[in-house]
Amino acid sequence: MGSSSAGGQLGGEQLGGEQRGGSQGARDPWERTQPVVRTGAAARPDGVDSPAMRVLFVSLASVGHTYPLIPLATAARAAGHEVHFAAGEAVHGPLEAHGLRPFRPADAFSEIYAEDLAPDLARLEPDLVVHGWGVPGAAEAARAAGIPGVWHGFGRMFPEGIGLVRPTGGVHLDICPPSLQDKDFLATQDRVELRPVPFSEPARPVLRDGRPLIYLTLGTAFGTPELLTAAVRGLAALDAHIVVAAGRVRPAELGTVPHNVTVRDWVDQADLWPHVDVAVHHGGSGTTLGALAAGVPQLLLPQGADQFANAEAVSAAGAGLVLDEPAAIADLTWKLLAGNDHRDAARALAAEIARMPSPAEVAQRLPDLAG
Repeated sequence: MGSSSAGGQLGGEQLGGEQRGGSQGARDPWERTQPVVRTGAAARPDGVDSPAMRVLFVSLASVGHTYPLIPLATAARAAGHEVHFAAGEAVHGPLEAHGLRPFRPADAFSEIYAEDLAPDLARLEPDLVVHGWGVPGAAEAARAAGIPGVWHGFGRMFPEGIGLVRPTGGVHLDICPPSLQDKDFLATQDRVELRPVPFSEPARPVLRDGRPLIYLTLGTAFGTPELLTAAVRGLAALDAHIVVAAGRVRPAELGTVPHNVTVRDWVDQADLWPHVDVAVHHGGSGTTLGALAAGVPQLLLPQGADQFANAEAVSAAGAGLVLDEPAAIADLTWKLLAGNDHRDAARALAAEIARMPSPAEVAQRLPDLAG
């Protein structure tokens, strides 16, 4: 589930050649000039206080890899822990808005990334590193520094060959409901379930007009003007309100759209999900899990990376359909709107997700994971 949605959820694109933020050698404004005396405590629901920790989150600089980590990071901060976040500047805005103290490491993978992160680990001296699946170098750096580290997933465990190294070993904070997760991963990895919570930046609200609301996005990594235009034209034939998150496509590239279509470059998915009747999308992890958490049936148009595996899993669970023939987009969307079987399956998955431990609950376990 590795491609991003223009509504604030998945990203599989790799980073590209940035240098460390600001001028060369500029100090991170959150850098400690002296050791921290950790005398605080993080209150737990069971009434037992846990020592406050310094926690470093690390992710790729895409919304799809960063946004899934933000709910736990903010929960950790609310629990009294000091939270820092290493990611590229493209995602610093929402991190700063939530007090997560971002800084930018090098945009490289594995050994190079590990070497670059090592000085930051020495400077910050975190008690725990929470590293996304897309940054195996952060796991290597934490191990080399003798700092406990845990993986944080962005969805279903992705297949080989999508440009990312599959993470193995250690503890995994898994935001994918077990019934949808890769069965080999379930059987072989040490997992801590973590409820996926949609996160997105605020955007201009979309008003309902009484008709069914269909949400269309092809994400930020694979969508093209031609494909998105064809999808818009097909869906516009329905008596429904079509809300489009254009993502990498400029809204102007879609030309004049029918009267029942609203096009935005960015949509606040977290705010929109409760109002969506059917989601038509690329199969990115954030969009897939966001729809499932809201009990919304899905029509999936996978384009690349792990999206095909995600689409297959959703279809097998009965919570959606896969579009094989573009001309059938209106018919299949109407089938999802008019029927109950796929909606019932989606709601069953939503109930499963709701039973997973919340970010606040998992945040209270971080001291235990740090060992």
